Amino acid sequence: MQQTILVIGSGVAGLTYALKAAEFASVLLVTKKEDRESNTNYAQGGIAAVIAADDAPEFHIEDTEVAGAGLCRRDAVEQMVREGPSRVFELIEWGAEFSLSGSEPGPALSLGREGGHSRHRIVHAKDLTGREVERTLVAAVQRHPNITVKEHHAAVDLVVESLPTEDGTLRSTVLGATVLDTRAGAVEFIAADATVLATGGAGHAYLHTTNPSIATGDGVAMAYRAGASIANMEFIQFHPTTLYMPEARSFLISEAVRGEGGILKLQDGTPFMDAYHPMASLAPRDIVARAIDSELKRSGDDFVYLDVTHLEADFVRERFPNIYHRCLEAGLDITCSPIPIVPAAHYSCGGVCTDLEARTGLHRLYAVGEVACTGVHGANRLASNSLLEALVFADHAAHDTQALLAAEGPAPKPKAPERFLAANDPARRAAEVTPEFAHQLRLLMQTLMWSHVGIVRSDHRLKQALREVRILHTAVENLYEHSHVTLETIELRNLAQVARLIIECALRRKESRGLHFNTDYPERDDSRPASDTVLPLVSQVGLG
Repeated sequence: MQQTILVIGSGVAGLTYALKAAEFASVLLVTKKEDRESNTNYAQGGIAAVIAADDAPEFHIEDTEVAGAGLCRRDAVEQMVREGPSRVFELIEWGAEFSLSGSEPGPALSLGREGGHSRHRIVHAKDLTGREVERTLVAAVQRHPNITVKEHHAAVDLVVESLPTEDGTLRSTVLGATVLDTRAGAVEFIAADATVLATGGAGHAYLHTTNPSIATGDGVAMAYRAGASIANMEFIQFHPTTLYMPEARSFLISEAVRGEGGILKLQDGTPFMDAYHPMASLAPRDIVARAIDSELKRSGDDFVYLDVTHLEADFVRERFPNIYHRCLEAGLDITCSPIPIVPAAHYSCGGVCTDLEARTGLHRLYAVGEVACTGVHGANRLASNSLLEALVFADHAAHDTQALLAAEGPAPKPKAPERFLAANDPARRAAEVTPEFAHQLRLLMQTLMWSHVGIVRSDHRLKQALREVRILHTAVENLYEHSHVTLETIELRNLAQVARLIIECALRRKESRGLHFNTDYPERDDSRPASDTVLPLVSQVGLG
């Protein structure tokens, strides 16, 4: 009898895992929206990999650790860097078409450079790399007979039971998850022999974000409620360059624009990054984001500029066709005029604690991609390491799952599974929370997070934010428990949980390191070994 694996999420990590796991099991992949909607699809920059003749793994490892501000896990970084090129070429074998250069003796991969990298090592498909990766993986998944995709299905909670091991001790084991069919409005229990969280990030905990609407921290929130350890949620990467045009929809301006020579300037045309870092406009993201934040507060301006008008117009249009056309649609020709930009919440370096095989602290549960805290990114993610990390750790997770299922066989069936379906109670289903009300609560929390838990923080503002988020969290949980479960209430519940985790982690770190800058502790504390901020293992969420 073929065993079943449940994959929650359809970005690069979830799709890669599904393709590999489908070789030895039946895979059910659930995703909230359409299968192409994920942070992967929004990734413009590329995939960092050591391919160039003048590059070496040691250089990439060093760049990653420097960006990570002393908090990277060395063995995780080495695993990612050394196995990365193989995963990139595997994508090419699956059909990915990356940009090529015309170098002799024949076309080779065109390698870009981004902030924080000491070499040209960014494999890209112009400025649409994420879309190309997603296209490739989605097509492969659709062709595979052992993979079933359920779109418009939102995971609600993991199903966990304490089960005896061979030595008689009890072990928390994930047996599947409850999932809402957002079209039918009913919650179902999906049993699984292994469960994989690949739910992406939590950008929508903030008012301004580069993330798609589905990035609501679902995996982190579910894992925490189930009893998994969470680490380093204070390290939220704010992408420094997001289009600022109030009349147009905001979107990310790739890190590669600075890598190809884009210069950050004040509104009067003065470059300003030389005063903040030796690499100037090529400095790591956290430094650039804080520099922009500082300049905006000093000047009172709403934005600064990213200028590429000094570059050849044909080169800009060829290298960044998506950015060029998106800006042109908003009435801005970036070959003639500088791009107005502001920082926005972009990537979560923390998440569900995993080991090198993507195993979490809960048996039969894996976490891959942005939802996981593998130790690769430390206190700050190096540009274009995210897709690479997802590919490498999804590969390890699949191999480990195969070994697990071969050694232990199917997971036990949960006792009285109908108890997990209380959300379908008719009385509860009759109590409707309007999308408008859920949106207002969400907006209230996002505004609070943006103003109090943003790029620059202080203990006073963090404590104030925690008090208010605790009240919101309690109210949202009560609302959720007594009303019809909808996508809006699921996301609101998860965002409230994740917001609280971000604040609690931030308050525990008594220093400034990487992406976390606290004016009460403005210096990095190197008097003792750097440590992760790990929240206690819990069996239930405490709302007190």
